[in-house]
Amino acid sequence: MPTTPPAPSGIRTLPSWLLGRAAARGRSLVAEALAGEDMKMWHHVVLSAVADQGPVAQAALGRSISLDPKDLVGVINDLQDAGLVVRAPDPADRRKNAITITEDGERTLDRCAEVAWRANNELLAPLSAAERKQFLALLTRISGTEA
Repeated sequence: MPTTPPAPSGIRTLPSWLLGRAAARGRSLVAEALAGEDMKMWHHVVLSAVADQGPVAQAALGRSISLDPKDLVGVINDLQDAGLVVRAPDPADRRKNAITITEDGERTLDRCAEVAWRANNELLAPLSAAERKQFLALLTRISGTEA
């Protein structure tokens, strides 16, 4: 397997570069784990969002996860074809579609959540439990996603 040459010395110590490398490794581990469940990353994100928000209007779903409407339609089509979500007219506004997760979708999401956590545990394996807690707290702060 070819290795990636190191970044120039003026770059490889930048926090932004290190975070990017860690994120790329994390995405790769999670994508590989999800592939074992016949799921892609965006499919997992959309299915998770539908589980949290559903039934949810298709447009609101796309906005909530920052996914382009054209891309969202393809992901929803795939999830619907797999029997993981149902797209039906929104009872509040029949001109819109509402997306709802199915029982099969919930079971799939449970399996995907488990393998995604295992992949993240692999990513964080070099850290102790205390370091993981601190690392996640710091990432939350610098990412601007504090609740």
